[in-house]
Amino acid sequence: MGTVTPSTDRTPKQDRSRATRRRLLEAAVACLAEHGWAGSTVSVVAERAGVSRGAAQHHFPTREDLFTAAVEYVAEERSAALRALPVQGRTAVVAALVDLYTGPLFRAALQLWVAASNEEQLRPRVTELEARVGRETHRIAVELLAADERKPGVRETVQGLLDMARGLGLANVLTDDTARRRRVVAQWAALLDEALG
Repeated sequence: MGTVTPSTDRTPKQDRSRATRRRLLEAAVACLAEHGWAGSTVSVVAERAGVSRGAAQHHFPTREDLFTAAVEYVAEERSAALRALPVQGRTAVVAALVDLYTGPLFRAALQLWVAASNEEQLRPRVTELEARVGRETHRIAVELLAADERKPGVRETVQGLLDMARGLGLANVLTDDTARRRRVVAQWAALLDEALG
């Protein structure tokens, strides 16, 4: 009878699995941003990621699993990048926060929101995800701006900044709004200096 030896290939297999999962998540966000919900299927994402549909479904059994995980993954990546920002002036912080809402992540999230507004099984997942991402973004904004939310109106001021950033992201979906956005960012930074001290 042969002896059973421990697998020495386990770590590389786990690494390959993590790499496949990451490629699928990144491809899903890119597909949502470029093709919208209707044009983003598991097959399209798998092809873009360079994996089989079966491999995609191994990691994400449903389409909803794949796309909510993809938006969450990129949101976490962006949050980590924001947390790693060195302490800067308010204009740089406001610009970094606005950048959250003008890139592919926001476009992908927007497509997911639209789909969730029409698909009952997707809505609770997207609502919960967006609430969590919103809380984390608010928390990071407070830290980066050195805002003291114990003072009246500060919490609302920070939330107003994030709502404004989301609006700028929406304006940027159809046309490049870079020039106007720079002026708005500078004005908001000045308003925050005044409001936050």
